[in-house]
Amino acid sequence: MIYKTSIFFLSILFCFQIAFGQDSNAAHRSDTNRRMIQFSGAVLTADSLKPIRFANILVEGQNRGGAANSYGFFSFVAYTGDVIVFSAQGYRNSRFKIPDTLTSFHYSMYQMMQTDTILLQETVIYPWPTVEALEYAIVHTVVPENDFDRAMKNLERETLREIGLSMPMDGSMNFRNQIGNVVSKSYYNGQYAPISLLNPFAWAQFIKAWEEGKFKRKDKDD
Repeated sequence: MIYKTSIFFLSILFCFQIAFGQDSNAAHRSDTNRRMIQFSGAVLTADSLKPIRFANILVEGQNRGGAANSYGFFSFVAYTGDVIVFSAQGYRNSRFKIPDTLTSFHYSMYQMMQTDTILLQETVIYPWPTVEALEYAIVHTVVPENDFDRAMKNLERETLREIGLSMPMDGSMNFRNQIGNVVSKSYYNGQYAPISLLNPFAWAQFIKAWEEGKFKRKDKDD
């Protein structure tokens, strides 16, 4: 029984060796028929014939190929019968099979590529991670003032009055005050100026200013 089983396995192994040898010979003959060439060219747009920069150029089914430069030019070693795949962002993939009947050791071509439109799905970005955060923001968020609100607040009468009282005199106001004093002294030139202590109108202005609190003492911090 063991003898028959051994003969059976040896027969199967012998058949596999024959089949593998035939496949190897066929592949060897196929590789021998293929010729190595220098594959060069340029990748251009089909509508305007402009170069496609840095397009990818690969041999289909194999990990070899190249890429176009900034002028769309490419050059690398390939074999006759290879299927070349051209791809670039925004363009449809193109395929080209190198003829297996070439007699020279180099082949050049211009590959045209059609533009392709890529439609992306709509993406909506919200500043709130959850619905609860959105509700909280609607209730508690303080709406900032716009330019109109700030302008109306700055133009309020009381605000302008406080600004006017605390604003020091500029050069023009100091000049007018000085000229006014000179004119007053010139008006009473050669005579005694009236004493405001006996002027009833001056007393009325003094009493009014006292009632309005204009003579209150101010702190140094104010």
